This record gives sequence, structure tokens and C-alpha cells, in this order.
Amino acid sequence: MGDNVFEIICPHCGTVIWVDGEAKRVLKTEKGVRKKESFDGLLAREKEKKDGLATKFEATAALEQEKIKKAREKFNKAMGTNDDAD
Repeated sequence: MGDNVFEIICPHCGTVIWVDGEAKRVLKTEKGVRKKESFDGLLAREKEKKDGLATKFEATAALEQEKIKKAREKFNKAMGTNDDAD
């Protein structure tokens, strides 16, 4: 059994998996060790995430306003009026 045992390490999570090549089954798994982050690092990452969400929200709101403006222009054109109520 010892000759055909392969050790595989996941590049994403660091989990180690031992596989028996002959029996084609997993013998053992061991969770990877996560790197500990500093408190300041966690705060900085959360601040970046929050700023990113605010930017996405503003972009989405601007797109919605543009959609409304275009819809209003098309409606006014269809009705034959030239009323800009902005």
C-alpha cells in the first residue's frame, strides 16, 4: 500500500489529501493552515470592501437615472411633447 500513495496539496486552501493509487480512494485529508492576519489588515480590507460597495452603488444609481431619463425622452417623443421635467 505504501508505494502508490500520493500526497496532493490544494493550491487554493492548502488542504493535504493522501490518495491510494491502486485502490483509487482517499486515505486521509488534513485541513490547510490559514495565515493569521493582523487586526489592522482586516480593518483595511473591510474598508476597501465597503468603499468598493459604495462605488458600485453610486454607479448603479447613475445607470438607473440614465435609464429613467432615456425612457422619459422616448415617452415625450412618442407623445409629441418636448417637456424636460428634470
